[in-house]
Parts: sequence; C-alpha cells; structure tokens
Amino acid sequence: MRVLLLNLYYPPDTSATAKMAQTVVAALARKHDVTVLCGRPSYDPAERRRWRLFPSEHSGRVEIVRVGSSDYPRTQMNKRVFNYLSYVFLALPRALFLPCDVVLAMTDPPFEGIVGAFVALLKGKPYIYNIRDLYPDMAVGGSIVKPGLLAGVWETLHRWALRRATRVVVLGEDMRNRILGKGVNPSTVVVVRDGAEIDPTDASTPALDSEVVRAIRGAFRFILVHAGNLGFYGAWDTLLTGAVPLAADGIGLVFIGDGAQRLRLEAAAANIPNVRFLPFFAANKVSSVLAAADAHIITIKRSLEGVVVPSKMYGILAAGKPIVAVAPRGSDVASLGEAKGFAICADPDDPAAFVQLVRQLSQNPAKLKEMADSALAAAPEYARSAELAKLLNIIEEAAATKEDRK
Repeated sequence: MRVLLLNLYYPPDTSATAKMAQTVVAALARKHDVTVLCGRPSYDPAERRRWRLFPSEHSGRVEIVRVGSSDYPRTQMNKRVFNYLSYVFLALPRALFLPCDVVLAMTDPPFEGIVGAFVALLKGKPYIYNIRDLYPDMAVGGSIVKPGLLAGVWETLHRWALRRATRVVVLGEDMRNRILGKGVNPSTVVVVRDGAEIDPTDASTPALDSEVVRAIRGAFRFILVHAGNLGFYGAWDTLLTGAVPLAADGIGLVFIGDGAQRLRLEAAAANIPNVRFLPFFAANKVSSVLAAADAHIITIKRSLEGVVVPSKMYGILAAGKPIVAVAPRGSDVASLGEAKGFAICADPDDPAAFVQLVRQLSQNPAKLKEMADSALAAAPEYARSAELAKLLNIIEEAAATKEDRK
C-alpha cells in the first residue's frame, strides 16, 4: 500500500503534529510505502533548510517531499499565515502527481482537512482525516477568528470535508461528540488516542535528574505543574486567580513551556510569588519533569471541550501522577479521570473550586497515593502501540475497500 500523508510540519519541526506524524509514518513504513508532503521547517526547527521548490529525501520506504513554502517563525503569527498559504499553493498541485492508494491528512495548517479532501477527490482515492485540533471551532473559540463570513465559509467547507472522508479519526470521545454534532455519519468517526509509551514491567526505572526536579520544585511544599503549550485553549485566568490564596499553603504553580499566551500570563502573574515560568526541558528530561510534580494540571476552557484534546494526559498516567483537570466535565480528561480515579475536576470558570480541591488534595497523602495508583493502572489501556495498530488497521481497511470496488 502507498500512503500519502499531508501535514505542513514534519521533523526537524518540533510541533506536536510533526512528532506524531513521524510516529505514524514509522509505524506505516514497517509494511507500506509512505510519501510525506510537508513544508519547509518553521516550527522551532532543529535545523533550517534553504529554499528549493520540491526537494525530496528518502529513508527506507519513506519519501519526504518538502515544498518551497515560506518559513517565518511560528511566533510571527501574521507572517505565519504566509507559511500556510504558500504550503497549500505548492502542495496541492504537487500532491496530484504523487502516486498513492490512500490519502491521510492531519490539521496543519488549520484547513489541511479541507485540502486533503480535495486531493483525495481529485485523485479518486480513499481519504483518512486525522483531526488533531478541531477547526474552525478552535480558531473561533480561542478568539483568533471572529464569528462571521470567514468562519461561516470555513465551517461549511470543513463539514463538506468531514462528509467526504472515508474515516474521520479523532483523539477522544469528547471530540467524537463534537464531530457527530455536525451531522457526520457516526460509522465513519473513530477514536484513536495518542496514548503513551508503556515500559515493560521488567524495565528499569530511568534515573531522575535532581537538578531538573530542584528547578521545578523550588522551596514549595506542594507543586502543581502545567507542562505544555500555553495557547488559547486553557482556563489560565482561573489558575492564576486560584494561585493567589494557595501561596499561604506553600503550594506552587509552575508553567513549563511556551505559547501564544505566555507573555500575557507572565505579566499577569508578576506579583504572584508562588507562580513560576520555566522553558521546555530537553526531551531526555521529560521523565524528571513528570516526576517533579505532586500533581499535573490539564486545563480546557469551557466550550472548547472536544475542540482540543490534550494528549499529554497519557504520559502523565504512565508516570503514575495524579491530574487536576481544570476543565468542563464533558471533556475526556475530566470524565475518564473521575471514572477511573486518576483525576479530580474543577470548573474552569470557578477559581474558588480550584483552590478548594487543590487544598484538599495537598492535605491528603492517602488520596494522592490512591490517584497515583489509579493513573498507573489506567495507563496500559492507552498504550501507544495499540492505538497505532488501530490507526494502521483503519488506513489499510480504507485502501482495501477501494481496491475491492474496482
């Protein structure tokens, strides 16, 4: 089988979709030929590439075609739009001449799902749409795009793409419910979670970096960590408002990472002594970052449940750490966390409820241990290997169905 994967970002880009695309490609390439149609590295890349129109590189059964899109840094949001548009302008015609049996699209740029549907239609191939973030819902909900003509046209085209897809692959039940609310055939919408790497039971525990742990914990008695993108989706103001009274309890709130909201949040927290911001740590320090927290925060603003599905949940579970979900109860992290016992949930619009829950948890070591044990028990249910096998089966079935119809 020949798979054509469409996504703007691919390593050396460091975005979450770039990393996940690489993971999916590695799994596919064990049995199939894969062509990745991506753009020039621009998302905090490990290395830059000089401009060329359609350079390609090969590695085993994988061909990577990088169109000559612009490569403005992701922090320059206005110019980043040129990255999106130049990628689509060059990738769409190039895709028509790349042989494949099935088209697989992710969600970079945010309208990639529509582009993928057009490519599959013009090539007469099955279409798998792997939704990482749900657009335009996220753009509107995050106040990036205002409701109006543009959002309406975008939504209309996106619904057409959803109906065109042979399979719509989503990250959680909350996202599936969102998609079904758009009138999509339920039989085409499948949940495949990102999952986490689960170490074998006889694997040795990696040594922790004491400097990383110290840098995160500081002198606080109890530490909450939010590690990840500080984008438009989180209930950040609820967290900062709640942090103020928690200072008297020796409870610290540490944000690790970067994103569109970081500068605003740093300014808002300038006079809150128990809130700190740290940069991302190297990938080989992730286990130390996870271990440093007493509990990890996952946050989703109200109305954005199912629009974003924070996949960092699975790594937290594999590390055996409790989760404080500052998110609507309809979100996967809240519903699964409460059902399986690894999370407590606070209303994303209620700082007082957040404070009360955190205080109770910080004063109850037995509860903390119970949640940690539940996290470890739940983690194997979301093993990445099993989720990848599910995705591969979906792609193979779609291609086989097309062949059977010939």
